[in-house]
Amino acid sequence: MKVLGISPLDKDATVSVVEDGQILFAAGEERFSRVKQQDGFPRLALEKALAYTGSKMSDFDLVCYPFLTSENETTLFTKNLEDEKQFIRDFQPGDLSRQIKEALTRVPDRNQPIHGLEHPNAIMEKGFLHSSYYSMAGAQRLASNSAALKGSRHWGEEATASFQKWEQVLTAGLQEMGWDKPVKRMEHHLSHAANSYLASGYELALCITLDGYGSGLAGSASEARDGKIHRLHGITYPSSLGTLYEHVTSSLGFKPSRHEGKIVGLASYGDPSILSDILLGRIEQTPGDFRVYEANNVYFSRYLASKFPKIDVAAAYQHVLEVVATNYVRHWVEKTGIDTVVLSGGVTANVKLNQRIFEIEGVNHIFVYPNMGDGGCGTGAALYHSWPGGVKPSINNAYMGPDYSDREIEAALAAEGLSFEKPANLAAEVAALIHGGQVVARFDGRMEYGPRALGNRTIMYHAREPEVNQWLNKRLGRTEFMPFAPVTLYEAREKCYHNIKGAEHAAEFMTITFDCTEFMRSSCPAAVHVDGTARPQLIRREVNPGYYDILTEYEKLSGIPSLINTSFNMHEEPIVASPEDAVRAFLQGSLDYLAIGPFLVKQPVPAH
Repeated sequence: MKVLGISPLDKDATVSVVEDGQILFAAGEERFSRVKQQDGFPRLALEKALAYTGSKMSDFDLVCYPFLTSENETTLFTKNLEDEKQFIRDFQPGDLSRQIKEALTRVPDRNQPIHGLEHPNAIMEKGFLHSSYYSMAGAQRLASNSAALKGSRHWGEEATASFQKWEQVLTAGLQEMGWDKPVKRMEHHLSHAANSYLASGYELALCITLDGYGSGLAGSASEARDGKIHRLHGITYPSSLGTLYEHVTSSLGFKPSRHEGKIVGLASYGDPSILSDILLGRIEQTPGDFRVYEANNVYFSRYLASKFPKIDVAAAYQHVLEVVATNYVRHWVEKTGIDTVVLSGGVTANVKLNQRIFEIEGVNHIFVYPNMGDGGCGTGAALYHSWPGGVKPSINNAYMGPDYSDREIEAALAAEGLSFEKPANLAAEVAALIHGGQVVARFDGRMEYGPRALGNRTIMYHAREPEVNQWLNKRLGRTEFMPFAPVTLYEAREKCYHNIKGAEHAAEFMTITFDCTEFMRSSCPAAVHVDGTARPQLIRREVNPGYYDILTEYEKLSGIPSLINTSFNMHEEPIVASPEDAVRAFLQGSLDYLAIGPFLVKQPVPAH
């Protein structure tokens, strides 16, 4: 059965072609439109998918979409928002005024600079009117209850309008492409559970999904066995860990649904104990469930951000996310006795959370779907509806987008007047350049699907120099609080990372952090975070020979089996897709060399 999966159109619209449970093509519209997290009907990605797989719309047995109808979605969340009113009325929060005063006395003096912050104890400076409003709407019970209920009501109105809009856009877009049959709609969290389980290769697994919102839920636990998925529990929206983290991302001055990774990095500099108890006091945890008080009151996190250092606010929210999520997972691990956990949903993009879940007593194996956000849900829906039954081997790579011929690459280089060579041993030459302190971008083979660059659209540098995190990010126009991630030879995994057994496959997709060994800390300081962790990509030769060979040649020269791997793109741009994109980013970023297909290009001498 051949199925077309289209992910939700509200952000990161993505197209997947799946046949009998095998992903033939998957790519986000953003890569072709060049607009990050592109919304709307993914026409460019669909045209590329049809061309790449040699398909016509009439070849598909089904077109799947991972949300219910707008009417059914609205019915589900409207009931939940009604139920929330009683929960808010009955909930007994602590004495916030006293808690805040006590917490302020625990903030230490700090002088150690943090790159990207004007001062280590910097807070979100707001004017008197803003601060006064945050204090009232965030911290005074009557006003904060009102703000929370108003926030939920406003969210509901916007969600209804959004579902109606994208339903029309989806229907119109498919009709223009020649599809006039019905669309197979699917409950959102089942699509997340499906992608994590069906792509994992495990016969028996506990599927955990955590996100902002989907079909009345913000998360779920399911037992998956022999290709079938059985829901055990759903976390009802608006008790959403995704919303909780979006609020702190916004309150600390970043873009929600895009910059959550910056909060993960920032959190490691702060002290979670200063505010964690206050936050945990607003979450009612019961065995295998939780409810968040005033879940849609963004002013609470803004109030905290206006009074406490950014790093301490970030640390508290990260810690609370880890505590609540691991309590939830632990309950279902103990109840089912299943030692294998598979994860999906936007919250599981949080690599530190995934480490904490893997550390739960009784969890021996973990897999995180590589495109864990909503961009991966179309694939989950298509996998589920095309699945032939039973268990298939796990996906061994995420190279599911288009590739380009040598002729197309040569044309892109010629268009910019770039000279190039074709080395007999490209891997050895690239390794020598990197060992000598050159920055090399790599463009080769099929494009990665999902948020991570995994070697085919990647920028590489050696990891011996911590300062690279400042100067290379500056060159690329980025601000990050987490260091660049390393790529490490699969064979060297235990030499570099503690407690990696059972998570090796997840680490092939850069979806989880590990505590670094002393060898890794001393040999690759540029890839180790202030908390002693790194989020590696492990690479095996059978997965990507050209990429692997660069690393082995580098190890011969340096004795180090890891390099820095960061995504090949400029700031706020999607990862490059085509040779033209690669050439443009190479020139704009003033990168030293470009290894593109079999060719090596040196950065032309800039004009003076």
